[in-house]
Amino acid sequence: MTGVVTKHMTQQMTFGRSYETTHPSLNFRVDFRPAPASFWTTLGECQSKCEHLAGVPLRPDVARILHTVYLAKGAWGTTAIEGNTLSEEEVLRRAQGKELDVPQDKEYLTQEVDNILNESNRMLTVIADGQTVPLTPQRICEINKIVLNGLVLDDGVIPGEIRTYSVGVMHYRGAPAEDCPFLFERLCEWLNGPDFHSHAGLSAVHMAILKAIIAHLYVEWIHGFGDGNGRTGRLLEVQILMQSGIPSPACHLLSNHYNQTRREYLRQLRAASESGGDILPFMTYALNGLLDELRGQIAYVRKLHMETTWVNFVHDIFRNQRSKAAHRQKALLLDLAEKGEAVPVSELDELSSRLSKEYAGMHPRTPARDIEALIAQDLAVRDGKKVKANLELISHFLPIKAKP
Repeated sequence: MTGVVTKHMTQQMTFGRSYETTHPSLNFRVDFRPAPASFWTTLGECQSKCEHLAGVPLRPDVARILHTVYLAKGAWGTTAIEGNTLSEEEVLRRAQGKELDVPQDKEYLTQEVDNILNESNRMLTVIADGQTVPLTPQRICEINKIVLNGLVLDDGVIPGEIRTYSVGVMHYRGAPAEDCPFLFERLCEWLNGPDFHSHAGLSAVHMAILKAIIAHLYVEWIHGFGDGNGRTGRLLEVQILMQSGIPSPACHLLSNHYNQTRREYLRQLRAASESGGDILPFMTYALNGLLDELRGQIAYVRKLHMETTWVNFVHDIFRNQRSKAAHRQKALLLDLAEKGEAVPVSELDELSSRLSKEYAGMHPRTPARDIEALIAQDLAVRDGKKVKANLELISHFLPIKAKP
């Protein structure tokens, strides 16, 4: 993958451009030959885990929870990097369509998050409908317009319009303004070209992951807008991953990784820009983070799957038991599992509103007798002076393997 140089590009480069001197790292080529074996095994594991996630059947409500949780993580991550002070919990509530109680002078924080949430959901709807979201300079400008929508901006910053003046962030200066339109054209030509087609044993998903990270990095380097460059690059990254068929929850993991390791993210961006075009260290950092996030996501999906299996298991256990005691015990077992932690026996009748109704007017010892009946069947266990659902029973449904 050494870059594609067309006849048009050769003519442009013959005349010379300012960025070739000021930003030699913008060379639109990547030499992967020095990449160690660990780079490729990490990429392969990322691809494999994305395929596993795509093939996991979930109940519709559980799938919605998974999508919303990781959409919120991505939106929170990409805005928090830029200084948005909303918490992850607040962004999650926003992703769930709930209103936030924030002071009027901080409503822009909600707007900034909404811009990312709304466009991420819109892209997913379009792509899931079989349509293509283009990768063009016009699309990059459109993303910038979206991320800056409704925000108060500095003088001269026009959402979606390439800047005509010099900009900088910390120790980095963006590419010369007069070259930015050309650089976006060149970037899209490269990303849409044969360098990123499947080849040499690399599938479309492998290439999409590499392409997404490179696109994000180059948008950051070009820094073609007066504001919102980082969010634009990271949202373009999400678009490329979605378009490749990677499941939507996984598409937001890189943004979350960059935020969780914010200092290292900024250091890697700076090191890449000062390297003269060596982007392997940044890509290695991004891939390692993506793999860690995917492992965490699969663990979360496994937890959701185990909870669903537990519910089905409990319903199956009580299927032919029609007594009122059995009805109460089933409800108690399900609510204990949903609680996710041990509960004092004295508080069992307050565990949920339905249990409060079940035990209303009954002998105060009834909850204790019910839990003893469940313990006798090994469906619940003691935890000190508390009790909890015996979720370990579900592990019996897993394939047998040697303990490490």
